[in-house]
Amino acid sequence: MTAREKATIITKITEWLEHELHTDDAVPTPPPVTESEQPTELLTLKECTELVKGLSEHTVRQLAVQGIIPSIRTGTGRSSKILINKAALLNYVSGTGINNTPST
Repeated sequence: MTAREKATIITKITEWLEHELHTDDAVPTPPPVTESEQPTELLTLKECTELVKGLSEHTVRQLAVQGIIPSIRTGTGRSSKILINKAALLNYVSGTGINNTPST
């Protein structure tokens, strides 16, 4: 490849890059985040008991294991933690939870 061919290729690449940089194809901006799309706040069992006085870690653990309130288990074995959805816990405690129906 001669120096002239290299210069031609570099010129074409430069022109293409300039064209791409100056096109009006702006990156679309994402829609604004609404309140329902806010990040989910997760609490440990201990944080749940501190938030809701009179609620024990055992009770919160059982609610999570039974699927009454949404939870996530991080890790495996003894070192794992159960994280509870804060909004779901507060809904359950206030009586507006989805799965908070009395058994007959």
